[in-house]
This record gives sequence, C-alpha cells and structure tokens, in this order.
Amino acid sequence: MSTATAQPAEHHFPCDTCGADLRFDPSDQRLICDHCGNTQPLAAGPWAKSAIRELDLDAALSRTLPQAEMEETRVSKCPNCAAEVEFDPDVHAAECPFCATPVVTDTGAHRHIKPRGVLPFALDEATARAAMKDWLGSLWFAPNGLQDYARKGRRMQGIYVPYWTFDADTQTRYTGERGTVYYETQTVMRDGKRQKIRVPKIRWRPARGQVRRFFDDVLVLASRSLPKRFTDALEPWDLSAMEPYTPEYLAGLRAEGYAVELRDGFIEARDKMDRIIARDIRFDIGGDRQRIHQVDTDLADVTFKHVLLPVWLAAYKFRGETYRFVVNGRTGKVQGERPWSPVKIAIAVVLGLTLAAAVGLIAAATQ
Repeated sequence: MSTATAQPAEHHFPCDTCGADLRFDPSDQRLICDHCGNTQPLAAGPWAKSAIRELDLDAALSRTLPQAEMEETRVSKCPNCAAEVEFDPDVHAAECPFCATPVVTDTGAHRHIKPRGVLPFALDEATARAAMKDWLGSLWFAPNGLQDYARKGRRMQGIYVPYWTFDADTQTRYTGERGTVYYETQTVMRDGKRQKIRVPKIRWRPARGQVRRFFDDVLVLASRSLPKRFTDALEPWDLSAMEPYTPEYLAGLRAEGYAVELRDGFIEARDKMDRIIARDIRFDIGGDRQRIHQVDTDLADVTFKHVLLPVWLAAYKFRGETYRFVVNGRTGKVQGERPWSPVKIAIAVVLGLTLAAAVGLIAAATQ
C-alpha cells in the first residue's frame, strides 16, 4: 500500500440557488437546502452505473492496494468512548453523538480504506424519533423524566456506521461419524414389578465427504462505539439496496471511521463462515446424530469492501447516566439501553405486597 500523503477529503454541496450547504433528504432521496427549500438530484457520475466493486483481501493485508482506494478524512476522537466521527473543517466544538460527551474537535486526519458501498437513509429524523418514543413508551418501569427528556430533547444524529463485508468461495473436506438411533428393550423393576422399557441407543458409522459454499457479503461490524448487541439486533439490513458510495449521501450527516481493522474483521467473518460450514457438514453427514472430527477448508477469491450503514442515534444524559438509543435508518427498528425507574419499581413492589396480603386475608376469612 502506498505511503504517499493524501490531503483530507473535504466535500461541500452548495445550493445552486442561494449557496447554502445542501443535505441529503432520506424521504425524497435528493439533496435539499434548508435555507431556501431548493432541491437537487444526486449528481450523476461513473458510480451511478457501475456495480459495487469488491477489493482483493490479500492485497489489502499486504498493503498493496492502489492509492486510489485510500483516503483521509478529518475526524474527532471522543475522549470518553473513543469514537472517531467525521466533522466538517469549520466545526470546532461539538458533542459526541455516541455518548453525549462534550468534545473539542481537533480535525485530525484519519487515513483509511475508502467506502465502496453505502446503504442510504430511508427514514428521516422525525420518523426515527417517533419510533424511539414508541419504543420508550412500551418499556415498563422506564423513568417518566427520561421519556419527557427524549420527547423534548435535541434532534437525533444521523450516523453512517462502518462495516466490512467479505465474499469467499469455500470447499471443505471433512471426516466424522453418522449416528443412527435404534432402541433396545430392557427389563427394569418399578414399584416391585418387572417392566419392559425401550432404551434409545446410537449406532455410529464413519463418514467423510466434501461441501462447497460461496459466501456473499458476510457482514462484520467495524465500530467499537456502540454495544455489538445493539447493532446485531438492528439486523437484517437490506444489503441488496446498497448503492455505490458517493459523498452526496453523507451531506448533512456524519460517518464514523472504522475502529476494527480489516484483519480482525476477517477473523470474525471466518468464525461466521466456519459455523455455517459446520451446519452444512452435519446436513451432509445426515442420520439422526452427527460427529465432526476433522475439517479442512480451502478459500478462494476472497474479497471485501468497506461499507456504511445508516443509524439514527440519540445519546441522553439523565441524572448523571448516559442512555443510548439507536434506530435502523431503513426499517425503524429500535434498540437501546434499558432505563429503570426505582420509584416505579418500589411502587410496583408495594402494590404487589399489598395485593398478596389482601388475598391472604380473604383466604383466611373464608376458612
């Protein structure tokens, strides 16, 4: 990979009517000017007609990717959660969208592999906020103050979260055993009487064979800023709707730089592949039970790409605690930290004890 210094990428999309900055509008899939209301279509370019190109994994790991596949962006690193989020060059102070910690941006340069694909936001901020409020309203024992704060709080942040996807053609040779369940009749003593019962047994026979599978877009989270249980619960993502990357989709939004390096991402992807291959082997062995003794997998045509997926994010500080809520920018699915209200829990406990005591008194009176 070339070590030549690249200038940090800066993208501006001025309105052709008033000159103000445009932003991407998820509801209309166009650029819109909040100052004068003018709209513009996304700029057409070579990316608009081309497929999303995969990159060779070996070339990336050996640092021989073409310079054109690399870029530098200006980022701010949060001192609390270590999230690296892109900011415009003229932004000098902000609040971390992941944990609500005030930060002073240093606009440091972050060198990374360019995104190849982007899944555009399909839901606007108002729709995402409504989904979050509905989710909060469905939680038992959530503090009323937090719900009120969420309703009256600041706007949610649109964040493109980084992911890796991996493709691979695999061929696996295996050895194992196939188990067939059969039954033997045995005589046992029960309550002083002899009884015959059927006891299951397994007859094992050697098994060997090959399975093949092509893996397409094995998805691995490349962020460490959000709990993985949140992002996993936002799945599935409609990756078939992904578009070739163009910076217009990021206008007025933020993008997080990847924190999980490519090599570590592929290790996680291999683990996902291996679990699916093991399932394929068990299906190929057949029978009632299976044992797998040895697995030898060859991988070919291993490729990857860096992609960005849309998340609406809210981080609220309430009574000294930070609560984070994330909304899938395509489906509206919500995940977040579970807030609890000690007052509501105490009231519920008192009511439960009172009800139990009342039931006990009624039962005693009827005896």
